[in-house]
Amino acid sequence: MLVVEGALNARNQVGIQDFVLLDETSEAAFLSNLKKRFCKDLIYTYIGTLLVSVNPYKELDIYNKEQMDVYMGVNFYELPPHIYALADNAYHGMLADFSNHFILISGESGAGKTEASKKILQYYAVSCPSTALLNTVRDKMLMSNPVLEAFGNAKTLKNDNSSRFGKYMDIQFDSQGDALGGHILNYLLEKSRVVHQNHGERNFHIFYQLLDGGEEDLLQQLGLERDRQHYSYLTQGECAVVPSVDDKKDWKTVKNALQVIDIDAIHTNHLFGIVASVLHLGNVRFEPDSKGHASLNNQNNPNAELHWVSHVRNLHQMSLILSPKKKRLISLQLLGVDANSLQEGLTYRKIEAKTEQVLSPFLLDHAIYGRDALAKAIYGHTFTWLVNRINASTENTVSSFFCQTGQTLCDIVFFFFPFQDPSKKTVIGLLDIYGFEVFNINSFEQFCINYCNEKLQQLFIQLTLKAEQEEYEAEDIEWEPVHFFNNKIICDLVEERHRGIISILDEECLRPGEATDLTFLERLEEQMGTHPHFVSHKLADKKTRRTLERGDFRLLHYAGEVTYCVVGFLDKNNDLLYKNIKDLMCQSKNAIVRQCFSCMDPDSRRRPETVATQFKSSLLKLTEILVAKDAWYIRCLKSNESKKPGQFDEALIRHQIKYLGLMQHLRVRRAGFAYRRKYEVFLQRYKALCPATWPHWRGEPADGVLVLVRHLGYFPNEYKMGSWINHRTKIFIRHPRTLYATEDAFEKCKHQLATRLQAKYKGYRAKGVFRKQKEAATKIETCWRGVQARKERDKRAWAVKVIKRFIKGYMTRGQAKVTDNSEYLVFVRQNYLNRLQDNLPKTLLDKTTWLSPPHVLAETSELLRKLHYRLMVRKYVRGITTQKKTQLQMKLIASAMFKGKKESYPQSVAQPFVDTRISDEDINARVLQMLRNEHIKYAVPMMKYDRNGFKRRPRQLIFTQAAAYMVEEARIKQRILYTALKGISVSNLTDSIVVLHITCEDPKEKGDLVLQCNHLFELVTKLCIIANKQNVVRVLQGSIKVEIQAGKESAVEFSTGPEPMVYKAKNGHLTVVATRARPR
Repeated sequence: MLVVEGALNARNQVGIQDFVLLDETSEAAFLSNLKKRFCKDLIYTYIGTLLVSVNPYKELDIYNKEQMDVYMGVNFYELPPHIYALADNAYHGMLADFSNHFILISGESGAGKTEASKKILQYYAVSCPSTALLNTVRDKMLMSNPVLEAFGNAKTLKNDNSSRFGKYMDIQFDSQGDALGGHILNYLLEKSRVVHQNHGERNFHIFYQLLDGGEEDLLQQLGLERDRQHYSYLTQGECAVVPSVDDKKDWKTVKNALQVIDIDAIHTNHLFGIVASVLHLGNVRFEPDSKGHASLNNQNNPNAELHWVSHVRNLHQMSLILSPKKKRLISLQLLGVDANSLQEGLTYRKIEAKTEQVLSPFLLDHAIYGRDALAKAIYGHTFTWLVNRINASTENTVSSFFCQTGQTLCDIVFFFFPFQDPSKKTVIGLLDIYGFEVFNINSFEQFCINYCNEKLQQLFIQLTLKAEQEEYEAEDIEWEPVHFFNNKIICDLVEERHRGIISILDEECLRPGEATDLTFLERLEEQMGTHPHFVSHKLADKKTRRTLERGDFRLLHYAGEVTYCVVGFLDKNNDLLYKNIKDLMCQSKNAIVRQCFSCMDPDSRRRPETVATQFKSSLLKLTEILVAKDAWYIRCLKSNESKKPGQFDEALIRHQIKYLGLMQHLRVRRAGFAYRRKYEVFLQRYKALCPATWPHWRGEPADGVLVLVRHLGYFPNEYKMGSWINHRTKIFIRHPRTLYATEDAFEKCKHQLATRLQAKYKGYRAKGVFRKQKEAATKIETCWRGVQARKERDKRAWAVKVIKRFIKGYMTRGQAKVTDNSEYLVFVRQNYLNRLQDNLPKTLLDKTTWLSPPHVLAETSELLRKLHYRLMVRKYVRGITTQKKTQLQMKLIASAMFKGKKESYPQSVAQPFVDTRISDEDINARVLQMLRNEHIKYAVPMMKYDRNGFKRRPRQLIFTQAAAYMVEEARIKQRILYTALKGISVSNLTDSIVVLHITCEDPKEKGDLVLQCNHLFELVTKLCIIANKQNVVRVLQGSIKVEIQAGKESAVEFSTGPEPMVYKAKNGHLTVVATRARPR
């Protein structure tokens, strides 16, 4: 079978594997199917070629090497949905069509987007052809993830490892499918997180990793302490420690990854110096002077943090006195700038007036803004440098072409054009971008992120509709318009030139005068007052106004309403760094800082683009890249907010389904025809349902499909066929129920076909095997008969000679040894010894099986018999251990007392005696305390029958060296001195009753004990040995007299019956009924 339709076969097992095949396209049916699969740990489901992934928040054994092998080279629908299936089909589609592809991974923060991209990279690393060079490239691509996560990920309210930047990675392949390299584009790093975190959130991981995992020498050289509370930039979220994040372990991973991606020790030291400098900058404090101008706070340690930031060592002088290890550590530099110049740059602004330069002192707010702007700029540029270094390490020769033209990687939006590449290379892009974000307070970052999601949703709908329409047109099927929400109106609201929110924000940032966040909001209200997707406190009706603050505006996104707070919009959009600070950074001794800031034109008086405009331009370039590639989609969903496995929050899932546009995509796929397949595939699968097409259709596949669907009774409105005259290739089926009915008929037909095929095949094989066996048997018989005949002739001739000699020897056997009888006598000896060897007695008790010898060997036989028995005795004696010897001695005593007397004795012989039946742990501690001066020899659980009424009581019987104790839980009920024990009586039957006769002179003393114990022979033997009473044991028949107390007697009467029982008879005696022992 060319294609096995896994989604159809498994539809009744655990939900439906492809939402396109749902009977109804309602949200309730969608959610029910998703939940049914999630509850069985089936986290992947298709919508056509789109993959829906639900984060299970637990490890699943579906990502191992065996799973990768299963999905390699398999048709997309042949196996259950999996991210490996999508990755593999994108890869083989790229090779087959020689076209570029991209995989768009989207979803809310914490839905598993980053993990999905890692799984795809791991799959390509394993599935692609392997060489030493390619393995190096793959290692670099895989190890770039820990580095980017350390510098670009942070803990947010929704995710402990949230990507705070957008990432697009191109993986380049040659025409043979070998991975040659890759390139990364990053978008909108959330630099504001460096200086401010919301409550419950953290700064970027690298800061905590350095403090937790850094060596003591390294921290000392960087001027850092391990206490995170010491640093202002790390304490604002009040969440420095996250249980699910092991910063110390991650630090080791990052250091190793930096080596793998070819960042040498010098640049690594500079990188750590930059991270430390940001922490020190956050601790720089300002205070207002008498004029209100900002000055450094000299309250505790004047300029201490500032000097660490500007830290530069005199390497030549220090190298004369330090060890090699210290020399390496001392080479660590932070920013490496002059401390006085840095202090001036943080407290004064340089204003150029014609040929003069004037220093204008900062107010306190401006100084804090300048410090934070410097920290954000340093970190942001360093992150870009890090991405470029990763690109330089992983990209192939195509990127070298751009570098030779004089462009830097910072200026290149990397995109591979196959028609320009002489080596014919293709790419698969991975887009791991932030998901739609809605927090209690949404700021500038959420505005940009949600704008990005709007653009991607617009692209997603366009590409999906375009692909559907092209497929219909290619098959000459009439296209039925699909109604969907076109979010172009929202994108225009944000990005339209001169009228969009970004343009108004830029104008407000650039205009002279006092521009504030509130004036920006007023401009928005003037321009957007009538827009249906925009509302503010001023424009809202009375009911809506209650949900909006005066500094808020609300946008109606495709995913729902989001309220944005304008506070900080202008500052975050400007993201300005004063010119004198830029100039100072260009003089840094830290190579990374100098490189990052030197690429900026220091003499340019043109105002740099705002953050929003840069982000808008990047999105447009990204859209151009994606439109030129074939698209694959992964939609990641969070199963619950608490990140607990097994929980399925329907309200949360329903919200994500809405803003990810999954229902919209499903309706697009279901518009018109739910199922389409190539004629060859459809005919190959279902041809058995029609006699005319089974087993082979000799004509065109399209004609065969037409005959097949007419035989199945398809109505004309249920299907459409592409025009095969114009080389169309597919059949389109409108309703899933039509396909299900066909599939059900095929399931029934398969069993009938399988039976018929098996019968035919088995018959054919059996006939062939029979013919071969018959021919072989004839040949073997012929050869065998000849061989046997020759053997028989030779054997008879030999036998005649032997018989003659044997007869002569037998006739002269009584004479002295002569020639005629010598061979006979040798034969007799050998025959006897051989038979004796095979029939030697196996045990010492076997005295009867020694073979009778012939007359000539009588003396020899007797000697051999004695030697053999001596040898067995010797082996047996040597094999007896001390424990076994003790066991045998006890068994010997038991045999003397019970053998031939008690019926159940033979069954007990094979059961070994144990040291005790109750361990010290099972004896009450109070009892052990009372018996601490007496060594416990043996203890056994048993049942005691009361002297009055013979009521059954569970007890423990404990033997010490001096006496026997009857114990009930924590109390010693009776102590029996061995000297008072005058007899032990048992019956001759199979019961387990034993009577201990005790000397009873005083009427107040307790009399004989009637006990029932499952280990009777062991108990009596142990008691006899410990008390030295072997001679007082009696085995009686009929009854045993019991002296209840002095002068008062009773009896225990014994009889046989079909069932064992013990009861008090009407005569007041204890009656014991025992079964007959089975004969052995």
